[in-house]
Amino acid sequence: MPLKTKVSDQTKTVPRPRKSAGTIVYADGTDISPQHLLRLYQQAPWAKGRTIEETKAMLKQTDEAVTAWDGARLVGFGRVLTDYVYRASIWDVIVDKAYQGRGIGTDLVNRILRHPRLKRVELFWLCTRMPGFYEKLGFSAKEQTGMVWTRGKQAKLE
Repeated sequence: MPLKTKVSDQTKTVPRPRKSAGTIVYADGTDISPQHLLRLYQQAPWAKGRTIEETKAMLKQTDEAVTAWDGARLVGFGRVLTDYVYRASIWDVIVDKAYQGRGIGTDLVNRILRHPRLKRVELFWLCTRMPGFYEKLGFSAKEQTGMVWTRGKQAKLE
């Protein structure tokens, strides 16, 4: 039986997730349990090794976040760092593996892009290993002159 998923002010039908308790509910804000988020992070190679304390600190410094819930289970997450005018960077978009392929990731990104407090931002930026997913949402690849400095790896401080 299909599942009705609430997307902003619309409801759409998606295949029922395995072991689903019901409707996917989306929420804004960083007031979430780090333990819930770490359970999701453990499914992603890019997030392995994160700790409760680091996750608490990250949530405290995150400007905006969008979550997806199936009952009390956190099944999706995405966060934003921004100046609320010129630039916003999207980080850590993740969907529980049991819920992937059902539009939740798309819904998370669209909710970020339509977020009322982010409506003035002229450019959203992100790093990804899944460019095709984001291209379908209107993102485009740009040649960057960006650089990275990683603490502890060839770091030189004078």
